Amino acid sequence: MLVHSSPPFNAPAAHRLRAALGMAPGHVAYGLRAQYGLNVAPETVMAWERGEVSPTSTELTALAGVLWCSPGELIAEPISLREHRMAKGMAAEELARRIGLETNSYQKMEDTGRWKGNERQSAALASTLGLTLAQFVTATGKHEELADLLRSAVTTRWQAYGKPLSKMLPVPKAHLERVLERLHGEYQSRMVATLSWGGGEGTAGTGDSGREYLTDIVNRFWAIAGGAE
Repeated sequence: MLVHSSPPFNAPAAHRLRAALGMAPGHVAYGLRAQYGLNVAPETVMAWERGEVSPTSTELTALAGVLWCSPGELIAEPISLREHRMAKGMAAEELARRIGLETNSYQKMEDTGRWKGNERQSAALASTLGLTLAQFVTATGKHEELADLLRSAVTTRWQAYGKPLSKMLPVPKAHLERVLERLHGEYQSRMVATLSWGGGEGTAGTGDSGREYLTDIVNRFWAIAGGAE
């Protein structure tokens, strides 16, 4: 049986929101019990706010209700699909319906961190959760696959990689092809510069530049594709 970890809790935000409402930890504990049937002690509420422990998913959702905020306001920067979904205050069933998947199929992808949706479903996922391109890649576990495809595209024939990338990312193929062409040109320019040095001084440094470009190619991709923040 898979055990879900708690979402990344934003302890300072919880304290700030409670204080703004003029509530004591005991008031929060009472609200959790009276409104949601959760037996949480005031000491536990204080421990949450000190960052000593984190509320479970159920407790976090209830806490958001008591503090009159969205669950997303109590979650630190979300990373996984589950964290992004919770930040939007959505149940797995609702998200699955909105992106055109059976709940069980979506839940399996969320649990394993391996997204297998098609192009339409990927676009719907990114739109529904408000994901940037970088967030989408991280949340769906595609970072290493993306890096491998980009390295191959710039070191060989970039035209062959537009279709595979368009299947992976919620981005029009034509836009991806323009990005790939530019990345390919940048990398090849570096390699031409390397060859132009021949065996003279500076060859190693320019070669290192090419290797650094490949290492940082995903960040360069974000910058050109518009995914960099």
